[in-house]
Parts: sequence; C-alpha cells; structure tokens
Amino acid sequence: MSSETVLTEVDGRGVATVTINRPAVRNAFDDALIERLTQTLIDTAASDEVRVVVLTGAGSAFCSGADMEWMRSMAAYGEAENLEDALKLSELMATLNALPKPTIARVNGHAFGGGVGLVCCCDIAIAAKHARFALSEVRLGLVPAVISPYVVDAIGVRHARRFFLTGEPVTARKARRVGLIHEIAADGRLDQAVGDQVDMLLKGGPVAMRECKELIHMVDGHTLAADQALRRRTAELIAQLRIADEGQEGLSAFLDKRPPKWTTGN
Repeated sequence: MSSETVLTEVDGRGVATVTINRPAVRNAFDDALIERLTQTLIDTAASDEVRVVVLTGAGSAFCSGADMEWMRSMAAYGEAENLEDALKLSELMATLNALPKPTIARVNGHAFGGGVGLVCCCDIAIAAKHARFALSEVRLGLVPAVISPYVVDAIGVRHARRFFLTGEPVTARKARRVGLIHEIAADGRLDQAVGDQVDMLLKGGPVAMRECKELIHMVDGHTLAADQALRRRTAELIAQLRIADEGQEGLSAFLDKRPPKWTTGN
C-alpha cells in the first residue's frame, strides 16, 4: 500500500479517481490529509485533462471522520488553534462543493462525521449496500458544524433535526430515502453503478456542466459573501465546543472507551 494519503489516477477519458488512502484508520481525517486532499481537488479543477472526479476511500471504509489521535492533540490546543484547524476543513468542503467539474462520491463503505460531509459535497453519491452513515458528533459533546451547510442542503432541515440530535447510524437504504445518497449498488456492482453515471456525465459539454453547477448555486440563493460568513461561523462554533467542558469530556470518554458523564444513569 502506498504511503501517500491521497491517490489520484486519471484514465484515458479524463476521469480522475481520487482515493483517500488511510485504510488503517478507516480513512480518517488529520491535518495532513485535509491539506493534501484540498490541494488534490484544486489540481484536478485546474487540469484540462480531467472531466469528471470520482472520490472514494481505500480499503473497507469511505471516510470515518476525524482521526481520534489528531482530535486528542487538538483538544489540548486553545480556541485560536482550533479555529485555524476548522477553517482548513471548511476550505476542503467548500473546494469540493464548488468544484467546477462533476463529482461522484463512490461510497465503498462507512461514512461518519466529516465523511458524510464529503458525500454531501459531491454532485452524485452512490453507495455500496453495506455502507452506513452517522453524524455522531453530539455523542462527543460536539456538533457537525463545518459540514452542516452541505448536509442540510442534501437532506433538508427536517431530517437534519433528527440525525444531528440523535447521532444514530443510518443504513444505505435510509440514507437514500432522506436524500443523502442517490443510489445503492448491490454487492459487487458499485463500480458498474459509478461507471454508468460517469458515462452519462461524459455525454455533457464540460462548459455546460460547469455552468449548470454555478446556475444551481445561484438559483438556490447563495452568495459568495454569505457562504464565507457561514463558513467562518461554523468553524468558530466547533472551535469553541472542542475546548468547552462538554467537548473535552466527550472526547476523553471516547478515547477512554467509557460512557460520557452525561449518560450516567441512562
């Protein structure tokens, strides 16, 4: 297995497959991965060779969210350092969401926390039948702040109110029902399902598809200034919660493999 945390392969048709390559930790984020993945997406956006981007994970998981050892180190930092860190994750999500080329999430396995954000930032999401999803931040005394604009766009306010608060795991079937993913691939059929979508995308004009993405963004009522302000506020929120008593207790409990204090007696 390559030591590179992000692998990129471009085929003869201009399809770039970007693979998060940390299978030993279920492709969890750390600061190095966030930086590398952001730059990879910027590079694919700038490449005349690339027409479609497929995002996936190495091994059995798509992306399990934040690396717990990285989170342990961040918990020891102050609010300013946590804000800087959260803004980098925000930049990654914004880069993927606004990529001027069509994107497909090839969800080969579980997607938790920030991994769900990546799925929601892609134009098309296709998941393996066995994939599971979770926004379990509240169970750590945190919130899915940075990814929230993209998740709420995908599943709507009503479903977000449930899944943000419960942190419950969601099957692929339920994820499709609420709008988190578009299709479920039967066992052994994920590559075929992704390939079918790629074939359809390659029939469209590259400029027209770029303009379609910008059109949808405009019609949906977003402005660049508003998005930047929202990104800043969500980053501030998670930075504040990481160093707060509840966030510190939630992370400590998770790392110590014990229930957090607020569940005592439940």
